[in-house]
Amino acid sequence: MEVIQRILRVIRANFNNLVNNAEDPEKILETAFMEMQENLVQLRQGVAQAIATQKRTERQAAAGESQGEEWYRRAQLALQQGNESLAREALTKRKFYQETATTLISQIQQQKDVVAKLKQDMRTLELKLAEIKTKKDMYIARARSAEASYRLQEMLTGTSTTSSLGALERMEEKVLQIEAQSEAMSQLGGDDLEKRFAFLDVHNDINTELAAMKTDMLDQGENPQPDHNLPKTPEP
Repeated sequence: MEVIQRILRVIRANFNNLVNNAEDPEKILETAFMEMQENLVQLRQGVAQAIATQKRTERQAAAGESQGEEWYRRAQLALQQGNESLAREALTKRKFYQETATTLISQIQQQKDVVAKLKQDMRTLELKLAEIKTKKDMYIARARSAEASYRLQEMLTGTSTTSSLGALERMEEKVLQIEAQSEAMSQLGGDDLEKRFAFLDVHNDINTELAAMKTDMLDQGENPQPDHNLPKTPEP
């Protein structure tokens, strides 16, 4: 359980680091989670090594038992041939391998307990990591949402937005001013030929009206003095 406690201390330390470095919570959370994953990888490697050691000890114990049985068979063979001294030596060998096998078998049980504990710790850490990953994703989503909201509020209330709106308003005024100037120039300017013909139309209307007035006066028996300042009426 010491491994789990150590890893959990790392987790708490990383989240404390998150609180102290709130300017980049997403990076802190990702870094902390990666460190936890590395711890899990190391724990899995430890479990694999413990299992390998257990398997090796089991093979050694089985080999010791097999050697003990072989030396017992040889002791029987020596005794059958009347060689009691050789049989005694074979039994001594058998006892050595039996004791070795017994010691290894006791180690196997201890190793099984270690492997079972490591597996339990590994499953506990995997569950913790799954829980932390869910919280990490949630905190990152909340951090992104909060940052987006903050930037939006900054855009709506910040000086940069006010300056931008002011620039747009000034541009609008400038465009309106240019349009007004253009309209005035078109009214004052225009086609010179069209203005000349318009002047002729007005002048012709005046001459026509003046001729009509003269005709009326002649019809009434009056003889007005000619006005040399007035333009002459063109002959029809």
